[in-house]
Amino acid sequence: MSKVTKRESAEEFQTSQISLRIWHPNCWTLRTTEDADAGLVGHGVYKHDGVLSARLTAYGDTADAIDDLVENIDESGLTEEVKVIHEYFGQTPKAAAGNATEELLVEYEPRHSIHDALISRGFVPEEEIRIHDGYEYWTVIAAASRSTIGSRLDQVRREMDAEITVEGMKSAGTRTVQTASTEQLSERQREIFEFSRQEGYYTWPRETSASALADEMGISKTTFLEHLRKAEAKLLGPTA
Repeated sequence: MSKVTKRESAEEFQTSQISLRIWHPNCWTLRTTEDADAGLVGHGVYKHDGVLSARLTAYGDTADAIDDLVENIDESGLTEEVKVIHEYFGQTPKAAAGNATEELLVEYEPRHSIHDALISRGFVPEEEIRIHDGYEYWTVIAAASRSTIGSRLDQVRREMDAEITVEGMKSAGTRTVQTASTEQLSERQREIFEFSRQEGYYTWPRETSASALADEMGISKTTFLEHLRKAEAKLLGPTA
């Protein structure tokens, strides 16, 4: 075997972690969260008799926002059934997703989700799937070269008429520098912190204001700053 072939073979089975932002038509999660003041965290998807069942947490700043989102899901022509889970048979999540949460089971047809298109091409979810403001955010693991990963993502784009943005990628053996981990944040805190960072809130001079960001997210400035300050406190750690 030549050196080139060996090198290509090793690269082909290199494991990469990829962060994706996804939109595609006729997706119930995107349709129902697009104009909602609440989001979803997907914990797992299970297939039975040709129907998918997803276990999710609906989160928002108020119980009314959650109720509106559940109503959107229930009335959607892209879902079969939605059930609210009132009983827990294990530990509750280590960090609440927002000020208000509701646990759900939603049944739907596979064609109304991008799940099968990604899984069948070797993209394995590593973290919970986040859905808010009409986009899905996936963190997946794939054992393939970067060129193969790109080719497979193109296949998903064509099959599902999807818009898929690669927001980050790191491979085994590479060094990734992070100023802080957002894993300890609640879903709402992470959402607001990452949005603020992307929009230039932490640049100098600032490119935007808290009021403008709160307006874009459809919440009050007070609520926005409450989430942001809690996120910053967790990321910075104790002062003493």
